[in-house]
Amino acid sequence: MSKFDSIRFYRDEEVSKVLQGIANHPMVKSLIEYTFPGYSEEQIQELFSSINSIKDFQAKIIYHTLQRVLKNSSEGLFGSGFEKLDPNTSYLFISNHRDILLDTSFLNVLLMENGKIMTGSAVGDNLVKKQLFMDLAKLNRNFIVKRGLSPRELLGSSKLLSEYMCHLLKEENRSVWIAQREGRTKDGNDATHQGVLKMIGMACNEDSMMDYFKKLRIVPVSISYEYDPTDKLKMPQLMAKLSDEQYIKDKNEDFVNLMSGVVGQKKRIHLHVGDVLSAEIDAIKTETTNVNKQVQLLAKAIDKQIIANYKLWPTNYIAYDLLHKTNRFEAEYTDKEKQVFLRRLELKVDKENAAMVDTFLEMYANPVVNKFNINHA
Repeated sequence: MSKFDSIRFYRDEEVSKVLQGIANHPMVKSLIEYTFPGYSEEQIQELFSSINSIKDFQAKIIYHTLQRVLKNSSEGLFGSGFEKLDPNTSYLFISNHRDILLDTSFLNVLLMENGKIMTGSAVGDNLVKKQLFMDLAKLNRNFIVKRGLSPRELLGSSKLLSEYMCHLLKEENRSVWIAQREGRTKDGNDATHQGVLKMIGMACNEDSMMDYFKKLRIVPVSISYEYDPTDKLKMPQLMAKLSDEQYIKDKNEDFVNLMSGVVGQKKRIHLHVGDVLSAEIDAIKTETTNVNKQVQLLAKAIDKQIIANYKLWPTNYIAYDLLHKTNRFEAEYTDKEKQVFLRRLELKVDKENAAMVDTFLEMYANPVVNKFNINHA
């Protein structure tokens, strides 16, 4: 047994057997019907028989499923910065996190279309409790992050996860995606949690952790949705935080969020891959030898790129102007776009609850504030 068997995605030689084992599951049949409407039973069998690797599964099924998702719930996916990536080099992509499933999925769509190495991607085990979901995740090159562990278990799990990511990047030349924080950003404030970086660094076998991070080729990724398809679903947790109350998830909340992200209206989506953090890491090493301070500075360097490269949409500017009762950014949107946003606001929150309205607006307005602060720091 491999030491990574408890968290790794499937190997190519395992794909055909796993796929045949789930082929008749009603949800898999629904997935195929959604992706390839009108396919006969014979065509489906032919499709499944032609899949013998993860690359086959992603190219022949998942890519087309995501194209359907984009067609049905968006006005297009746009990417930038991909020309800077070497097609034969692996990278550690660290991105802001808005949607459970789609953030990494859309990154891989653009990596595939641009002929770059696709990612092994971290996914929490809370999303794959059912065996079918686990199989689909591992077929899609997801590796498992275990949640809800005791401090002692968490230490061992984090070390294993760190070693696996290092193995993928260095031994298999496989790019890796991980979110900048555990859980999605819900208030529009994208910030890298130092704990994520410390976990990644646990596999360090260099004299300097910064030298190790430099060899991983960290690339910050900025993803923005014109409309957050789960904005309404994020409100209860934001309101609980506002009231200083503990928020407890509903039993099926993760699944509801996942499906809402897939089918909900997103309008335009933009994803930018930044520059490899090389000069920044060199500067950090020069500034301090304190490891905790170095990790703090690295988190700031990642945040700076993510926020600076974040695409601001009319919805962001409208929310800012409504929240601050100003016309400062009125040149960035049309009156029609403003009316559509106001209608969405009316449908999503109780307009009589001023705190709820402001919290909803902040979700969209905070990226404007953060980008201004980065650009004028």
